[in-house]
Amino acid sequence: MKLAIGNDHVAVDMKNEIKEYLISQGHEVIDVGTNNRERFNYPVSGYKVAKMVAAGEVEGGVLICGTGVGISLAANKVKGIRACVCSEPYSAQLSKQHNNSNIIAFGARVVGVELAKMIVDSWINAKFEGGRHQTRIDMIAEIEETGELKAAEE
Repeated sequence: MKLAIGNDHVAVDMKNEIKEYLISQGHEVIDVGTNNRERFNYPVSGYKVAKMVAAGEVEGGVLICGTGVGISLAANKVKGIRACVCSEPYSAQLSKQHNNSNIIAFGARVVGVELAKMIVDSWINAKFEGGRHQTRIDMIAEIEETGELKAAEE
């Protein structure tokens, strides 16, 4: 799988370990994050990864900041992105199976490296189930497109 990875200054060490882990698993990884431990604004990496995913340049993305929250919020502002913050493997798996997430995010201050590897593995190995879940994805896309949800008015 071809993945983009991004991070802020807090997550440099974890990003490097996860990147090497993904490469060792046979994935191609494009690193758009920082390797500098001086203050770095996480929206930059979140945006870069999200744009690559949305454009189809990569199949998915991995984002890491202190909590995973801020960087995922930035990514979710890009049309077509469904970035989910997960601190354990079960939510990561279901984020793909039910929500067809295309970016996984987590916090370097929240999870350890070994748990982060399990989170990434669960997310990568999960497959979107479609069916009733596609209806919900379509509803999310409607909100993204129009700022409205017709079903909410019914």
